[in-house]
Amino acid sequence: MDIGQMKCSSSYGKPPWIFKGSALYQFHLVKAATVRACIPKEFRLVEAFGYTLGGFFLANYDDSPAGVFDEFDLFLSNRWAAKVLVNSVEACDHGRKEVGLPSHVARFSKTITAVSGKSKSKNIGFLNAIGMNAVFCEPRDCMDVQVTEINDPTVKDICNINLTTFVPASNIGNWMGPAIKMSLPSFSGRTEYYPNLLKYSCQIECRVRAVHPAKVSGPPSMPKSEAEQSSEIHHAIEEFMDNSKNLCVAVMSSKPILALKFSCMKMQVEAPVVVPNSFNNSLATS
Repeated sequence: MDIGQMKCSSSYGKPPWIFKGSALYQFHLVKAATVRACIPKEFRLVEAFGYTLGGFFLANYDDSPAGVFDEFDLFLSNRWAAKVLVNSVEACDHGRKEVGLPSHVARFSKTITAVSGKSKSKNIGFLNAIGMNAVFCEPRDCMDVQVTEINDPTVKDICNINLTTFVPASNIGNWMGPAIKMSLPSFSGRTEYYPNLLKYSCQIECRVRAVHPAKVSGPPSMPKSEAEQSSEIHHAIEEFMDNSKNLCVAVMSSKPILALKFSCMKMQVEAPVVVPNSFNNSLATS
């Protein structure tokens, strides 16, 4: 049985859709039980000692069908986007209505602060274990990216994620790593717009290098006095934390094992297709 191709609207033009910019691709070790409860039942996890892969993809696009925008993807098992945050209404609508992604509008606030003193070269244990002795030189600046989801129509913060990563010193900043090409078959759907399971192809060309993993912190706690004065918002935060505890909090607070910086990135996304029931039995995540 062939996989049926979906119809796409003309807001982005005809696929494939091209996105250009840069990104941070960070992998974490996540408890398999947490992931299993949040992915389609058709998927079979590849796990070891009770853990599997998760993480996030933080991108800044300077050229795309929606113009300039930022994107934050929380992924599970490397192929399932559990949450997508963008600071573009057009990009959000496209993700929801044409790709079947759980997209939401968010604010991205970025600040850069100087880091004093020198840091000795470091090795990431995971890279050493697989024979890639990655050395990280002295950082010069620290960039903090705060991602705040907007809960329309109240436009209140219900999720804050702080990402702190290092901007490399000028003596190594010019080296962007080798040029690579990679294909990332991904799955989406199971949303209010597309209840069916979907599959789409994402092809990436970029320069890639290992970087120091970003430091991640979750949503800040709300003061009691403020919560009492706005019980509705406080309830929304509690509900969000309960529903997402095994997602955002568990994934983002888990141990990072590898972070990759994508520079000069060109990402080509194909139109999604509906996965037939006969194909579901062969699915396995990695």
